[in-house]
Amino acid sequence: MGKDAQFDGETMVEVWRSPAPPPPPSLVSPDAASLMLEQSSDTLSSPTSVLGDNTINKVEWEGVGGLESLQLQALKKVASQGVLWKHPTEAKSLVFTLHHGGDVEADGNCLFTASQRAMRLRESPLEVRLRTVKRFLIEFEACIVDQQIINDMISHLYAPDVTTGWGVHVVQDVKLLARKADREALDASIEELVQVGVSRDSAAESIMKDHCIPVADGESWAKYMSLSGSYNDEYDIITLQYTEEGLLGVDENREGRAAAFGDDIAIQCLASEYEREIFVVQAHGTDAMVDSSNCLFFLPHRPSQQVQVCHPPVFLFMKGTGWCSAGADHYEPIMAYSASHLPQETAAFVL
Repeated sequence: MGKDAQFDGETMVEVWRSPAPPPPPSLVSPDAASLMLEQSSDTLSSPTSVLGDNTINKVEWEGVGGLESLQLQALKKVASQGVLWKHPTEAKSLVFTLHHGGDVEADGNCLFTASQRAMRLRESPLEVRLRTVKRFLIEFEACIVDQQIINDMISHLYAPDVTTGWGVHVVQDVKLLARKADREALDASIEELVQVGVSRDSAAESIMKDHCIPVADGESWAKYMSLSGSYNDEYDIITLQYTEEGLLGVDENREGRAAAFGDDIAIQCLASEYEREIFVVQAHGTDAMVDSSNCLFFLPHRPSQQVQVCHPPVFLFMKGTGWCSAGADHYEPIMAYSASHLPQETAAFVL
């Protein structure tokens, strides 16, 4: 095949192991956070956003496209009657009304963009992403989480055994990481195979599997989840797509614009890093075949056991559509407003 392609050695994400800088201001000021912890009453005061509510694009649910009447009715109810949140370890509670926080771009960064907006942070979505990855590495390397369980979960999500699982999936994706510095050498090796009659996809599959990093454990997940589709990313995301019959195609991401979509692991790390519970709100339509009285679901993501909940919860919107209703991957912000004037007993949901 001619001269061998040269590939730079694999590097670790050392940046995450540097001492943590002081966290930037978030939704809760220090005084408000202290007040929250010290209050003796059963009602929790609502802290003030550092950005202020006027800077947030609050949208009434009627203005959100694609909602069925059943979904809209349920969402209007949480906007008018609110939801009752109870502190997980203390006798404190608060009613929040929930409103849509506006659209976010479907560019792979939506989890972090939506979270940044819902928490009213001064940080950029990229900074939120990187803090999330750093939190993961801290907990993973300190064995705060079970490393084997996490590794197995990551492998199942991003490096599945494509010889099985076809009773559930139609298409399965395998994620690989190619160093940007290696792309020229990778392309040259792929082209050599193409020149001897191998199809482009088969050649890319062979070379990428041999020379790229599979996303199959905690260390590789941290590399993967740090990627925002920026020119400054160290790696490009390569996606091998399979059907039961074999290779369907290869997304080589030649422009390096693909970002790592946030997953449940990332949401849990977000909860730990920002010391609050995160609720993913799913609104299912008639195609999801749920009871008409139960089309709205609040999926909780809580900080690790070593982290105390110091701030009010965050809500992220995920609208279920069709076959992917229970596993869609686009998040939008929900703006939560404290509503001490609303009686807790009439809240639309108790969390």
